[in-house]
Amino acid sequence: MHVPRTLRHLSAAIVAGLALGAVAMPASATTILFIGNSFTYGEPAGAAPVVQNYRPDTVTDLNRSNIGGVPALFKAMTVEAGLDYTVSLETIPGVGLDTHYNTKLDTILGPYDKVVMQSYSTLDAAHPGDPTTLIKYSGLLAQAFHAQNPNVDILLDATWSRADLTYKTNSPWLGKPIDQMALDIRSGYDAADAASDLIDGVIPVGEAWNRAIAGGLADANPYDGIGAGQINLWAPENYHASQYGYYLEALTMFGSITGLDPRSLGAGDIVARDLGISAANAAALQGYAADQLAAEVPEPAIALTFLTLGGLMCLARRRKSPRG
Repeated sequence: MHVPRTLRHLSAAIVAGLALGAVAMPASATTILFIGNSFTYGEPAGAAPVVQNYRPDTVTDLNRSNIGGVPALFKAMTVEAGLDYTVSLETIPGVGLDTHYNTKLDTILGPYDKVVMQSYSTLDAAHPGDPTTLIKYSGLLAQAFHAQNPNVDILLDATWSRADLTYKTNSPWLGKPIDQMALDIRSGYDAADAASDLIDGVIPVGEAWNRAIAGGLADANPYDGIGAGQINLWAPENYHASQYGYYLEALTMFGSITGLDPRSLGAGDIVARDLGISAANAAALQGYAADQLAAEVPEPAIALTFLTLGGLMCLARRRKSPRG
């Protein structure tokens, strides 16, 4: 049975406290690599580059372009939480995972503990909505990283609905509800996850966006103006994210990767403050990320299996065993 990565993180985090030290915590920093495009490095698309330029000295940009981006937001959140992560990123604008595999493999390969991969915003630039290329190259990259470290955890970042493709531009999503593209993107990433035993799950960023929109915090259609008291998750060209959208992406990553509740950062979160996000909006966005991650957990009977010391020990043994 393929247990969602989010459940394994949450279960491990909860039971680790109950187990009273039965499983030792790692002494060294956890190494993590983020692979992606402008959705990962925080392209401002006409706004101030507050995310793209965020604390680049705290992460390692393997392309030496001095980018902090969403990985640096994640790094800052882990520092707030008292965690020790060594964060690297490799990003190229406007490409899918095939480009990273075909042109950057020597740059990105290493024995990382965790790898997060994000592909093109429509799954395939030439064939929007088609996950075939994503499935192929996420699997090849997973094999390559697994050869470097058999215990590596690999996650895929399923991104958001593009307002431009929903309201203005000819695409498979033109005229559909704003949440549909994110759901279709998630389905494509789920297919990639299911196709490879070496991929550990999908980070539901786009669906966290959907929750913020459905809950009324975020405006659903930036083309008709932003509602009073609402925020805009999109950048000025309604394609990339605003600081709010990237913050929500980082929150969802933080919760999915670490197993911690994004709400633990609190309304006074330093990252939100640095991005110019109010305490009230920070708390609300943390709540939507937490709600989406909670929705990823399957039926209680399965979760209960993991909420035992035996389940934790089984999980620990599984993490130490090579996966074929």
